[in-house]
Amino acid sequence: MRLQVLLSAMHLKDAGYIDTLNITSDAVVINQCDRNNEEHIKRKDTEGNDRDITYIETTDRGLSRSRNTAIDRADADICILCDNDVEYMSDYKDSIINSFGRHPDADIIVFYIKRKEKPVPNYPEPKRMGYLSVLKIFSPEIAFRRESIKGIRFDERFGAGSSRYLMGEENIFLYDCLKKGLKIYYEPVCIATLREEPSTWFKGYNRDFFISRGANYGAMSAWFSYILIWQFALRKRNEYCGEMKTGDALKYMFEGRRELLKSR
Repeated sequence: MRLQVLLSAMHLKDAGYIDTLNITSDAVVINQCDRNNEEHIKRKDTEGNDRDITYIETTDRGLSRSRNTAIDRADADICILCDNDVEYMSDYKDSIINSFGRHPDADIIVFYIKRKEKPVPNYPEPKRMGYLSVLKIFSPEIAFRRESIKGIRFDERFGAGSSRYLMGEENIFLYDCLKKGLKIYYEPVCIATLREEPSTWFKGYNRDFFISRGANYGAMSAWFSYILIWQFALRKRNEYCGEMKTGDALKYMFEGRRELLKSR
């Protein structure tokens, strides 16, 4: 099996940036910048092994659009999403490919990326994932068989740089996969660490945040979104209570849900 890393980034100088992330496999790099260009590069890694790099510069904006472009240009058996603050472990390629070998029925496998707010994996043992467990997932933890997700793409209304909603694109993507009958597994295998850098989208628990969260849940499921909104309001209350009252958080989340469903 062949692996490609699908890197979404902004204003890179050139394709050499992948070396700072310890990307030693083939890759598709989408560089949102002020140019439109595409190159296919043979580039050696730090150990002298060749990598095939598709390097695309684009004036388009939006994380979800960038991910969709990378998926459309990918041609490997297995792909994994990547952001520009992810640093891979030296054995990430073998870890990912071996996991798909152990789970021949898996369409998607979610791995573990160590970060400040997530010092240990979500689950201690491998498990099949469903509609509740995928809510905890971070985009660069998602690897998939490219053929399995044909016809499924990220909702470009959501994610950093989108025209309206700030977050939640990975949850919608995984829900769409589950609705199509795809099998998602979790592997508590650490494949990377996350650099501690300021968020490009989180500006606090303000009105825009809660509208985006409500719209996110509405896009995932019109009916189940009621439960998801209430559980978020209660479960995260200690985190946002200094900035927003629970009643206002609920009001704005339901506003976002109504806006999203009305636009369908």
